[in-house]
Amino acid sequence: MTKFKPSMLSLALLASCAVSTATSADTLAEQQAAYKAKLTQKLDATLAPAQNFDLSKMKINLPIADHKPARKGQVMEIEVDELNDKTHPYTNHFWFYTNPENGAMVMTSPNTAPTTKNSSNARSELRIMLRGEKTEIGPKHPSNNFVVAANPNKDKYGAVGGQMSATLSVDWVSTSGDDSKFPTHSVVVGQIHGSSKVEPLKIYYRKLPNHEHGSLFWNYEIFPKDINDRYDVPIPIWGSAELTKADANPDNGIKLGELFSYDVTVADNIMTLTFVKNPGTDAAETKVFKTDLSKPYPGHPLDQGYGNDWMYFKVGAYNQCNQGTKHPVWGTGCTNNGIEAGDYTQVSFYELDLKQ
Repeated sequence: MTKFKPSMLSLALLASCAVSTATSADTLAEQQAAYKAKLTQKLDATLAPAQNFDLSKMKINLPIADHKPARKGQVMEIEVDELNDKTHPYTNHFWFYTNPENGAMVMTSPNTAPTTKNSSNARSELRIMLRGEKTEIGPKHPSNNFVVAANPNKDKYGAVGGQMSATLSVDWVSTSGDDSKFPTHSVVVGQIHGSSKVEPLKIYYRKLPNHEHGSLFWNYEIFPKDINDRYDVPIPIWGSAELTKADANPDNGIKLGELFSYDVTVADNIMTLTFVKNPGTDAAETKVFKTDLSKPYPGHPLDQGYGNDWMYFKVGAYNQCNQGTKHPVWGTGCTNNGIEAGDYTQVSFYELDLKQ
């Protein structure tokens, strides 16, 4: 079992909150390009993702049907050993690959495709597997997951807390769908998933087709005694989760293709989220959020908190568009007319780091 302690990097991020409003648009664009170029110097565009990034504790789900007999009828799952194969590390030229121009790790997902058991949404998404290549240990085994310090059985788990950080850009989100529903035109780029259907963290990027900037926000899902009473609490970072096409462009948001970063640190019982817009520039802006996962979320008495639950990190392109229309929140009514029609999402990662 690993008890997580925040690194000096995360502490430094928490200490910084610098914003420069004097940076001109031209200067900002130059600085953004320079910082992206700096990040790509560390990457080799000729290598597979697992050769540029440490994916040694990760498996991936892809938005296609699995061809393995044992997974017939299920979504594609590439295990840790295949993803990190020394001779032929895994890549998929449509859904999970290295950008041949800059070395970024690209994950793409259409609006409709095979999905995992409890979801209507397609994904190209990594799932952290603390057991690494020890496939005899199942995904739900305590040693493969983490808990907070308040968990009474914490000694049985693979870690107490952990840290996941990324620098990325959202390159595209679906242009079709019902804009009155917040999941439409959005993608989840990082999350902490609980043992059942609930998640204490989902990080969303959402951009409406007629807007220049997109919004970044995160959701905390209330974990009630009756799972049917669960619901999400959206917390805005830049922009808003509730915008429609009739609303003004969120000028403080993030454009498609622009870099931003996040750091998710769970230490003892506290989840600390650090988001940076325009990283590596004079206009860098940092926002920090803290939540005690062992206690009910403030103002929501149905919540039990996650003190007795086990969890795991996920990261990638979890498309929130689907063709359903019946659900009042999640039925986004998107079309699925292919990449050329804009019915997909794409995310590029320039840095991804796991400490757990």
